[in-house]
Amino acid sequence: MTERRYEPVTLGEIKELAEVGRPTVSNWRRRHASFPEAIGGTESKPLFDAEEIGKWLDERPVPNGEPYPDGTLPSYGERFRDGLRLRRLVTLAHGTLGADELIVQALAVAAMEGEGGGSIEESLPVALLSDFDRADSELVRTVRDLVTELGSAGAAAEAVLQLAGRLESDLAMDATPRPVVELIDALARPVLAVVKPTTVLNLCAGVGDVLLALDADDGENRVAAVEPDPERRKVLEYRLLAHWAAGEILVCAEPWELDELCPRVEWAPASGGPESASSGFPQADFVVADPPYASGEHERDEKGPLRWAWETIRRLGPEGQGLVVVPSWTLSRPRGGVVTANARMREELLKAGAVEAIIQLPRRIHAFRTGAEHALLVLRGEARRERDPGEVLLIDADRLARRAGDAWQENVVGLLRSKETPVSQEAQCVPTGSRPGRASLLDGRSVLPAHRLASAEKGLDHFAATVEARQNAYVALPHLKQWIGDLGVGKKESRAEHFKIGGQLRAGQLKLLPGHRIRESDIGDAGVPVIGREEMLGALAIGERRIMLEDLAAYPQSLMTEQGDVFLLTEHGVRTQVDDAGGCVLLAPVQGLRIVAYRKYLMDLAEGETARPESLWMRPHALARLLAAPRNQQRGSGSLVRRVSVKDMDLPQLPVEEIADLEAVLAETERHRAEVRRQLSALDTLAERLAAGVADGDLRLRKRSDQGPRA
Repeated sequence: MTERRYEPVTLGEIKELAEVGRPTVSNWRRRHASFPEAIGGTESKPLFDAEEIGKWLDERPVPNGEPYPDGTLPSYGERFRDGLRLRRLVTLAHGTLGADELIVQALAVAAMEGEGGGSIEESLPVALLSDFDRADSELVRTVRDLVTELGSAGAAAEAVLQLAGRLESDLAMDATPRPVVELIDALARPVLAVVKPTTVLNLCAGVGDVLLALDADDGENRVAAVEPDPERRKVLEYRLLAHWAAGEILVCAEPWELDELCPRVEWAPASGGPESASSGFPQADFVVADPPYASGEHERDEKGPLRWAWETIRRLGPEGQGLVVVPSWTLSRPRGGVVTANARMREELLKAGAVEAIIQLPRRIHAFRTGAEHALLVLRGEARRERDPGEVLLIDADRLARRAGDAWQENVVGLLRSKETPVSQEAQCVPTGSRPGRASLLDGRSVLPAHRLASAEKGLDHFAATVEARQNAYVALPHLKQWIGDLGVGKKESRAEHFKIGGQLRAGQLKLLPGHRIRESDIGDAGVPVIGREEMLGALAIGERRIMLEDLAAYPQSLMTEQGDVFLLTEHGVRTQVDDAGGCVLLAPVQGLRIVAYRKYLMDLAEGETARPESLWMRPHALARLLAAPRNQQRGSGSLVRRVSVKDMDLPQLPVEEIADLEAVLAETERHRAEVRRQLSALDTLAERLAAGVADGDLRLRKRSDQGPRA
């Protein structure tokens, strides 16, 4: 009888190891005759051969698993075996050792195995020998078994690191996401292939995911890593030792230590760098950093995320390339009246020409930071700055990923190499300096690609499309033929310039009305109307929800709308509506925009005075429709809910006569739309009552003949 490698497993253990629910395991056993038979236990708690269960689960791919490079899906069998290998380590973690301490000691054992069992102790870190000595015999035996089973110390170290996710360790929460690692690797390939030997520096290296993916340690390249956190630095060192030979990579806690430690390592200068390395760390050919920052952290001091971009620039050789992952807020916060350290560093990076590209990464890219967005800065060395034009390539990889799926990294690499941007909403080259008729990245506004990439619809003749739409309306609405026929449409001789809503808000020509948070218990069916998400989406009719004025008094910050205000819902696009009466209360996330000059315009009309058109630069219906135009719909950002920033929307700069004509046409269009909606509502009500009467047995319907008498 052959000895089993693993102890038998129960149904509950199968559930845990395969990472599924208990009903799933029960369904597998009940519905599939091929499910392995129990080898022991009791009827209520049967035991199964772990090897047989693993083989059976190999035939079942994980439905939502991330495909491998060859297109195959991971199977439940792989999950199950990973869990089996780590079962003893998980048991140890539930004892006296904490999760992080267990991982460090297990990696120390794997590192010692990778370095020949400690046969060259003089080249090993002192901390490694200490952590190895602290590991008990059971832990040492378990890790050595993993090395034997998986074939290498490096593979055993990767298996150990899976514990971080299973035991909810912080080590997993700050790891660079796999899609970002793959993008960094793809961007680094040309540098590593062309420049020999290559000097690679990983600032804020974490636990080493990026370094291992780059596979830069080929015996010829020079590799260094910086990691401030002592626990992660240990994990990084031990993990690398398990994969690579000792002494071939320089690891330190702070960037300045590179200059002190470098003379101990006999490195030649990087390509194009200084000829002597005695003064400190040589300039690098490739620098990468992924600092772990939360939203808004260190915005006003010099230790914000962008300092890693400046450190990257300082360490880059003349022909070098740098990649720095930053939170999106570092790019989207406007300069404002008081210039923060973050805004200053961002503008200095752009002025220096150091930024080659800004890549907005897909949302929800971080499994443990679901509410945060990130971007990747592509930086260039001094010689490349002098050759390249003063433009920055903006890439919205979130939008690109929705079109290209898993191939988004490949598309990003192609855009960076060719600089061709066939889809302007996904990528555009934008100048850093001011040019006539073009926006500049140094205007103090957000430089996030989603906020900048808006342009005229490509491949669309607006004149032809509008004429076709008018013809369709002419046929569909015969009673409006006269009005539609009188609607003149012509082409403009020159394209209009655009201005940002943020500038109009600062100038006082527009006023932003925030939505308020009101308790559901205070909202009823009497009082003044409230306008929330449901009303804007059409789920509820305006006026169906209301609030009494005495209840509204409990919210002193709340504002009432006025006639001509424009309601905005900017989630997953832009929805707008004009308030033709006023006296409404806005519920967040709905906001409002008020044309400040419109009140005086209405007062002049009410008093019989002649209202001057030139005194009104914008009108409500025109504002509502222009804000909801396609060029503003796709400016959304946000990891959980895509929201469009009102300040980043733009409007065409039109003469007041054109605005007045547009307002008249849109107001008349809205009046006709309301009439058609009333007709549709009446038909819906008729159909509902007919069906209800027949369903209850009270009505009998028949269609009258054309010749028959009419009652």
